[in-house]
Amino acid sequence: MKVLITGITGMAGSHLAEYLLHSGQSEVHGVLRWRSNRENIASFENDLQLHECELRDPFAVAGLLHKLRPERIYHLASQSSVAVSFVSPRETLVNNVTAQLNILEAMRSLRLEETRLLTAGSSEEYGMVEAHELPVKESTPLRPLSPYAVSKVTQDALAYQYHRSYGLYVVRTRAFNHTGPRRSDVFVTSNFARQIAEIEAGLRDPVIRVGNLEAKRDFSDIRDVVRAYVLALEQGEAGEVYNIGSGKPHSISKVLEMLLGMSRCVIRIEQDPSRMRPSDIPVLVADTEKFRRKTGW
Repeated sequence: MKVLITGITGMAGSHLAEYLLHSGQSEVHGVLRWRSNRENIASFENDLQLHECELRDPFAVAGLLHKLRPERIYHLASQSSVAVSFVSPRETLVNNVTAQLNILEAMRSLRLEETRLLTAGSSEEYGMVEAHELPVKESTPLRPLSPYAVSKVTQDALAYQYHRSYGLYVVRTRAFNHTGPRRSDVFVTSNFARQIAEIEAGLRDPVIRVGNLEAKRDFSDIRDVVRAYVLALEQGEAGEVYNIGSGKPHSISKVLEMLLGMSRCVIRIEQDPSRMRPSDIPVLVADTEKFRRKTGW
């Protein structure tokens, strides 16, 4: 099976590629930019077929899909940091929405009816969830609270519209927080870990700088999440949306406590105003019954 992964050099993309290669059933192609850091795929890059493509360029995307005609597309490329989206809202929206629109348009114009597309949405789409709405179901209203979340809601709506209007086989997912090896340090778990490691190495004072520690999030291991992506595309229904998460909330303070418990250093905690968001979601925890019932994940 010929598989195309956008964002293959990222955490999720690299783990998905590795998982598919180990399955032995896929010819794995990946999209990257000439300046992409290939560290995450370095150990198995020779087993991949990589293609430079600017996803914001509709002609480049159409040309690539015309050449490859993949049977499966996992669209994971995006500007994925909520914090960065507040600093660069325009770039976030242009990157995330345009890239997916170009893929959908190319699939439509090339009549890739047999191709299946997975769109990687986010729990951030739900935004301001009320206490009585927890755990979050796929039917919970979307009330996005960041430019990143707005971009993901738009991607979600585009995928649904192209399925209904043109019959494209698109499966939508909304993954809750995930972490693991290769996580960029712009995200909370790896940022804390990096600060602690630098303190242990004597590279910074024994002070860890934090944002909102009261928020509660639903964390999963990225290796479980990419397995869920494959199940969603193989067993999920076209046009449907599925939550992917652990169903267990953990406060950011608890995550920090766990990491500090692994260190022998005495470390002081300081809140950093620059790490606080203009708006934040108190609690996000997934109801994954729909997905588990459909796939057994």
